[in-house]
Amino acid sequence: MEPYIMIICILGLLFLLLLAGASLKPVKWIGSIFIKIVIGALLLFFVNSFGTSFGLHVPINIVTSSIAGLLGLPGLAALVIIKMVIIP
Repeated sequence: MEPYIMIICILGLLFLLLLAGASLKPVKWIGSIFIKIVIGALLLFFVNSFGTSFGLHVPINIVTSSIAGLLGLPGLAALVIIKMVIIP
């Protein structure tokens, strides 16, 4: 498809959303999940900062950040235990 047709379709959909009004609940839900994933990445960063003296390094990626962010401290503890026990 031509690029200008795609742009016209996207602008048309945005115009329809403006007229009909989009529900804000999914936007809030996606935003809160994104914030939790960022918090999980920060928690993993601090664990890696303090864990280097003990030889502990948990990789920071979307999966581990999601686990640490959505599950909180129990998820972070599970990642540390998995790293220490299962994956030496």
